[in-house]
Parts: sequence; C-alpha cells; structure tokens
Amino acid sequence: MQAARVVARRKIELLDVPEPGPLDENEVRVKLEVLSICGSDIYLEYDAELPEEDYPFVPGAPMHECAGVVVESRDADYAEGQRVIVIPRDVAGMQEQAVQTADRLIKLPEWGDLSEWVMCQHSGTALYSAKHWGNLMGKKIAIIGQGGIGLTFTMIAERQGAQQVVGIDLEEYRCRKAMELGATYAINATNENVQEAATEITGGNLFDVVVDASGNREGLGIAVGLVRDEGQIVSFSLVDPGKVMFDHRAWMGKNIQINATVIAATDEPVKEIREIVALKERGWIDPGVLKSHDMNFTEVQEAFEMYRLREDGVIKIAMSF
Repeated sequence: MQAARVVARRKIELLDVPEPGPLDENEVRVKLEVLSICGSDIYLEYDAELPEEDYPFVPGAPMHECAGVVVESRDADYAEGQRVIVIPRDVAGMQEQAVQTADRLIKLPEWGDLSEWVMCQHSGTALYSAKHWGNLMGKKIAIIGQGGIGLTFTMIAERQGAQQVVGIDLEEYRCRKAMELGATYAINATNENVQEAATEITGGNLFDVVVDASGNREGLGIAVGLVRDEGQIVSFSLVDPGKVMFDHRAWMGKNIQINATVIAATDEPVKEIREIVALKERGWIDPGVLKSHDMNFTEVQEAFEMYRLREDGVIKIAMSF
C-alpha cells in the first residue's frame, strides 16, 4: 500500500509498504481517505533540525489528523462501513490503512465530506483548551496566532458570548479570516504594535484571557504583556526544544494564572474530539470552514512546504488518496 515518511529535514518520500497484518482482539482496520497536516507535524518533525540518526521516520510519520472508513473490525461497536476519525499509532498516518483500537477512534455521521469532518480532530484539541477559560460571557479575549487552532479558539469564543474577540497574527489573510469567523478586531503583528493596539481596543484595561496559539517561543511573553492584572493565559503552543523567555516579574506582579493545555497528555485524549464532532453535527460550530486547500496524497511534499511557508492563503489542507 502507498505511504509516505520524512527521510531528512524538509524532505518526504513516497513508498510502498505491506498492509497491516491480521487484527488482534478489539482492533479495527480503517481505509484512510483524507489526511490533514498539523502545525506540530511541521515545527516539531518535518522542519525540525534533528540528529541524522533520527532519519528516516517510520512509514507514515508524521501525521495524526486522519479520517476514513472501517473495512475490518474485531470490535462489536465498529461495523464495516463506519466512517471514523483515527488517531494513528506512532503518529504514522501517512499511509492507506491504519489499525487502531476504539479508544483512538471517533465515529462520524454518514453525511458530509470527510475532508471537512477530519478538521474536527485538531479543533477538538482546541476545545479541550478552551474549557480552561470558563465562562467568557462579557469578557475580553485575545488569541495569539490565527492558524487552524487559533481560528478555532476565535470561533468558540465568539459563540460563547465574549464581549471582544481579538485575533493576532503575522499574516494579513489570517487576520481577515479571523474577522470572517467572529473576531471583533484583528491585529496584524507585522505592521502594528500589538501592545499599543491592544491597549486602544480595550480602553487600557487589557484582556481578561489571552490564548497563546502562536507556536512561537515569544508567544508566552507577548501574552503576559496583553493580559490584565489577575487575568488568565491559556497556553496551547508546543514550541521546538529550548528555553521560553518571558517577563517573570511582570507575570508575578500581575498575579496571572497560566494554564498549560495538552490534550494528548490527558487520560481521555479523544474526549473533546468526540464532543466537537457532536457540536458540528448539530450546527453549533463547523471546523470544516477552516479547510483552504484540497490536494492529492501524491502531492504531500508540496503540501508540507505550502503549510511551512504559509503560501497561497493556506490554513488547513485536506489530502485525499
């Protein structure tokens, strides 16, 4: 079957690999149909400067946003033909089949395009983080970074009744998308002073909540500057290994609460993904609107480069077999 893997920094190869062997008890075989790139695939794996001995990656890696159809099952809850999101083993989803147990599968309805449903995987991770900010009604929130994750935070905050929802990004097209999806203001950090703009927008009071979804080492420091006294920072970012610098005295002086939020480190790493699928099903939120590009799996190298370089207005890419 067809697969891909990273073989050197910024280099992906296509290859043929054997199909998975016979299923063990409670395992499910899924024919993958759609994949989507996550920022962590880029910054922590594809674009990372890793030791030479780390290459090549295992076939299929790195990829964990996957959706497909059950073709064989030894789990009574998953019948042949059921559509699912899969969290693949070893984050190795760049291949035509995946075998997984039910704790890493999320059932999908029979309607709708899988290239839009797969977006629920990453948006579910943002939903987990958003639960940490509590009731936003009437509050002011800023989200640093308006990629797919940041835009999900923007949509959730708008639907929860925040008084102000401010999207911050370096790219103008992402600032425009934030406004389309419910932001009340957008700050382009490339040509605006973020601190001055935030002070003006909030009338000098700054934000009750600041989310760092930037993937940048400087994101936490920016958040400390933007949040009000006794405010809250929700940290989503996973940055490459190294020190994250921020004004420790300002953090202490403001008495800021910082919540680190990594769903993969919890005992229920798919709970909020299942919840956001249900929320999309009933029309409360639609992560599918974040899809900006459809591509073929054979274009995987081009897709990763487009994402890395933020080309052609990219937000989320759906790759189909």
